[in-house]
Amino acid sequence: MKHLLLAVLLTALAFGRGNPAARAQSIPIDQENARKAKTLLDQMVQALGGNAYLNIQDVSQEGRSYGFHLGESEGVGTLFWRFYKFPDKDRIELTKKRDVVYVYRSDQGFEITYKGTRSDEPKSVSDYLRRRQYSLDWVIRKWLPQPGVALFYEGHTVAAQKDTEQVSVMTASNQSVTLYIDSSTHLPVKKTYSWRDPTDKERNIEDEVYDNYRPVQGVMTPFSVTRFYNGDMSNQRFLNSVSYNKGLSDSMFAADVTYDPFKAEPKK
Repeated sequence: MKHLLLAVLLTALAFGRGNPAARAQSIPIDQENARKAKTLLDQMVQALGGNAYLNIQDVSQEGRSYGFHLGESEGVGTLFWRFYKFPDKDRIELTKKRDVVYVYRSDQGFEITYKGTRSDEPKSVSDYLRRRQYSLDWVIRKWLPQPGVALFYEGHTVAAQKDTEQVSVMTASNQSVTLYIDSSTHLPVKKTYSWRDPTDKERNIEDEVYDNYRPVQGVMTPFSVTRFYNGDMSNQRFLNSVSYNKGLSDSMFAADVTYDPFKAEPKK
């Protein structure tokens, strides 16, 4: 991305040398590029619902989730109920009986079953926290208002079989996300970001594709979200229902560890 921007800058400078009038009248290419990116992002937020979207305090969802391994389905799917309170409280209930529950708050994760409550596995918590940090909600509501955020317009492209315009957002701490925005509806079609595994140092790419948008309480909501990991489909979620701002209580996200499955039972 930086090499592409540099090439554009050099081309603009070369053009300017041969046309002094154009050089005097033109806006610096990096400022014009950032302005174009900001315009598209503003249009995207408005398409999502504007203030109705930005003022979401909590989300309640019900649907079915499908897991994939190397692009192959792992089963018939799992019913889920999700309750999310902006910015960092999440409760996910699984199975028809809703008897397997995962709770995330701040940087902690818990698993609740008939056995009791235990801390979730460190890798699962790490994966969840990364996805939350790069979520569309956080990018729009936490990244964009930050001082020092850089915006890059990267042109027209095709994403998820739709004509889109590509915009990248980079924070002052060098976190970066690329968004693909539908050229007609201005709704987000796809989000992609990369990260380096701290163990093997390999670079990984995660994508999310948003589809089947429907208006809910003034918010355009994707009822289908597909996640990809290094090019392979890894998860697909279909919503049956969703509602906003129900006033979820903080008590829904309470969890206290009652047992440690890795601790040896005392000898009798």
